[in-house]
Parts: sequence; C-alpha cells; structure tokens
Amino acid sequence: MFSYPLVKFLRENGEKVDHRLRQKLLHIYKPFKWVPCFFHNIYGRFIDKMKKVSVIIEFKDGMCTHGIGEVDKLLSAHSRCKVRHHFTRVSCCSADVTPHAMKEMLNKCSSIKKVYLNREVKALLDTAVPASHAENVVRNDTVLTGSGVTVAVIDTGIHPHEDLLGRITGFADFIDGRTQAYDDNGHGTHVAGAVAGNGRSAGGEYQGPAPEANVIGVKVLNKTGAGSLETVMQGVDWCISYNERNPDRPINIINLSLGSPAQRFDQEEDDPLVKIVNAAWDRGIVVCAAAGNDGPSTQTIASPGLSGKIITVGALDNRNSVEREDDDVASFSSRGPTIYGKTKPDLLAPGVEIISLRSPNSYLDKLQKQRRVGEAYISMSGTSMATPICAGVCALYLQHHPEDTPEQVKRALMRGTDLWRDRYPNIYGAGYINAEKTI
Repeated sequence: MFSYPLVKFLRENGEKVDHRLRQKLLHIYKPFKWVPCFFHNIYGRFIDKMKKVSVIIEFKDGMCTHGIGEVDKLLSAHSRCKVRHHFTRVSCCSADVTPHAMKEMLNKCSSIKKVYLNREVKALLDTAVPASHAENVVRNDTVLTGSGVTVAVIDTGIHPHEDLLGRITGFADFIDGRTQAYDDNGHGTHVAGAVAGNGRSAGGEYQGPAPEANVIGVKVLNKTGAGSLETVMQGVDWCISYNERNPDRPINIINLSLGSPAQRFDQEEDDPLVKIVNAAWDRGIVVCAAAGNDGPSTQTIASPGLSGKIITVGALDNRNSVEREDDDVASFSSRGPTIYGKTKPDLLAPGVEIISLRSPNSYLDKLQKQRRVGEAYISMSGTSMATPICAGVCALYLQHHPEDTPEQVKRALMRGTDLWRDRYPNIYGAGYINAEKTI
C-alpha cells in the first residue's frame, strides 16, 4: 500500500474528513505507485510539506472564533498554508493546507468538527414570461414590475447592458476583485436579463418578469463558468452582510443558477453550501436555486438546490408557445428525490431556448455565436435559465406582499402552480409556475 501512514491517518480520522477530500489526498500520493521504494521517504516528505489543498473547515458549535484562532496560529508555522476567509455565520473558514499541516491540525485542534474539500461549483425571454403568466400582472390598479425589489445574481458577473440601465445597484467580485460591473463569461448577464431585463433593445419584446427590479451582480464564477465552494459561500455571505449594512434597501432575493453534484453527508445541512444558503433564507432572503441539468436520471438534484428550505427550480420546455397542452419537463432537468429522500424540484419554469441579454465578447458569446439573436440578445437553455424566471416572479410577489417571509413566498408559489393530470412530484414538483395565481 503506497503512503501507508496517510491511509492509516485517514482511516483514523474518517469522521472528520469528507469523502471528496479523502479522494483528493489519496490522488496526490498516486505517483508512489511508480516511484522506486528507496525514494518513498524523500518523495513522501516532499508531498507532505509542498502539495497544497484548498479546504473548508467546520468548527463545533460555539467554538468558531476560538477554532479559527487556533487553526490560524498552527498554519502560520507551515509553509504554503494559511486561513483565507472566515464564515462565522455558519461556523466555518476556508484555508490552504498541506497534508502535513492537515494531519497536525486534526490531531491538535479539538474545535474542528469536519474538513471539506473546497470543491468546484459550475454555472449550470420571449414566450417564457407570458407562458408563466408573469406579463401585465395587475393588483390594486398597479402593473407589477418588481419595482422596489432587489435581486442578487450570484454568478459570473453582469454586463452593464442597456436593458438594465440604471438598475445595477451593486457589484462584488470574488474572482478578480474588480469594482465595476462586468461579465467575462456571459452566463450571469443572461440570467440577470431573465430576471429583470426590460427589453429596451428590442422594443420591449424580450422582457424578464420583473423589468423594473434592481439587480446586484455577485461574481463567484470565472471566465469559463467555474468557481468553488469557497467563492460561492463568499458571495452568499456578502449578501447577508450587505443587508446588515443596508437595512433600508436590502437584497430581497438571491438567484443561484449554479451548483455542484450532490455529495451525501449524514444530513443535508452538513453540506457547507446548503448551510450558507439556509443562513440567508433564515435571515429573510428568498433563495432560488437551479435543480441541475443531469436529468432524466433520478436523485440528480444538485447542491445547493437539494436544501429542503430554499426554492429549487426545474426546467420546462414550453415549445416556444404560451399554450399548456404540449408543454413538458425538459429532458435535461434534474429529477428528485434528493439523495436525502426529499421531494424536489419545488416547481418548474420555462428553461428551453430562453432569449435574454448578451454580454459582447464574453466566453459564451464567442463560443456560441450561432445563438445570438440580433445585436443585444442570445438564446440559452438550462435550469440556469428557469431559475431567474422564478426569481422574477418572486420579485412581483414581494412588490405586492413586501412583508412576507421566504416561507410564505415559497408556499404561495407552490400553491399557485398549474398541475398536470398525471403528476410526478420528483419530476414536476408542484407544477408549472403561474405568477397570476401565485400573487
């Protein structure tokens, strides 16, 4: 057995090291199979002290502040190791560690509950809005447009598109640290438009459900649409902090058109990504997350969409029409139940060939030139596109019911759906989103 001491260590600390991190560590030592035996000690010491792994460290209840200090002091004595970011709301921090430092950390730091791999997270409107009955919703002689509601799009950024002019009210960048809104991938801009684009560049044709809502761009995914557990957690944590700083103009809704394959823990909230979105939900922010694009297989709901609290959105193919008769779930839309046996998705929204905002010269814009629609728009499909349609409907609801809690919003959405005659909850959820009936 190569690197026997490491294997023994992982076995002894199995309850404190998540499965993907164990796999990652063992993979680091894989070259031992081809290294002559007389070099094993030298090579092992080199890997132990030089190979760096990015992790999320969870602390026991009530021991977060003490634990971060303890870990920070220990890692400062190790080359290439450091604590990176604090997530005190969910009793976690992120860090760079070497195998040697991690062994010492788990042996000496009694405050540590579990260590997770900082795993990768990826980015998963013509007829869509009227098909969702989200066009010209009138209450109290007022057409609901999302006015006064703010949606945070946690994604690849937002291009300052004409259809969002004057309504990008904030921007945070956890990839490159830039302060001005931009989107070098294009996914986040498309998502923002599917929430709140006003169709100005097309005479109002390609509006999102909430064409007067404000949007805040939170960039957690890079140019190719990839990020990490750490960057997404930073983005959600920033939104919670933003509301603490701005109680008079808070973020009302978070849109997460991203995810990673679900990993089984003892319970769903042991997943750090689920833990942080639940924290936002508990603080009054409606969270809409994509179900994932791994259908039609069962138990493919992605994280954080597998959270039992938040609103998880699957994709419906409306066949480019507003009629219901020929609609069906998109073949790619992930199915439930979750790996914890809970019914998901919560509902479906249009997610096939959604025309929304284009970010010129971005990664997706160059890669999918054939999907451009005129100069200002582009067509995309996925539960990533269905989720902002739902977030836009939530914005209309909150404009009319500003005092309602996330739980009340979710109940109203699910009660207001259109049902199929032969309904399968783990495929269709509660049914097809209907803004009129919801509000």
